Amino acid sequence: MEKIILLIDGGYLRQISKIKGKIYNPDYIEKCAKKIMEEDEKNLLRVLYYDCSPFEGSTTLPISRKPKKFLTSNWLEELGQKDLFAIRRGKLKFRGYTLKRESAGKTELTDDDFEPSFEQKGVDMRIGLDIASYSHNRLVAKIILVTNDTDCVPTLKYARRNGISVSLVEFEDYHLSPELLLHTDKKILKTLP
Repeated sequence: MEKIILLIDGGYLRQISKIKGKIYNPDYIEKCAKKIMEEDEKNLLRVLYYDCSPFEGSTTLPISRKPKKFLTSNWLEELGQKDLFAIRRGKLKFRGYTLKRESAGKTELTDDDFEPSFEQKGVDMRIGLDIASYSHNRLVAKIILVTNDTDCVPTLKYARRNGISVSLVEFEDYHLSPELLLHTDKKILKTLP
């Protein structure tokens, strides 16, 4: 039986799920994985989910200068306890506060006119390393990837050169980068559950 691995870029799936008004939690992520794998579930080796733990720490609000504490959550641990799921964690870096679009042009600003800005670090590298490792060691026959990040192109090329079939998931209303599709064997069209 040819094994398949599903890799999910959590930042990308979260972004398109929230736009569609979905509640993004471990149960929903599992539902998405099952929807993607509905035809190949028996061949699924593992689901690798890439994301960052929520930011934990204190910052200073931009106007009032009061401290703001960000609380952590254990939702990644909960997801990691689901059958066949493995979590690959990057780091979330706080990069300051940015003015909300709807607040531009206001003469008097409050803390509510700003939102925290975070940057994900290390997720793309972890996706690339796993694609390369599974491909090099021929641990699977097929890789299914949920992302729209063109940083994955070099490892997609590497996987295909090693004889691994590479499929990308395209959700309705969200078109994949043509650059990614050039280095893919198949596009899988799905609707969000």
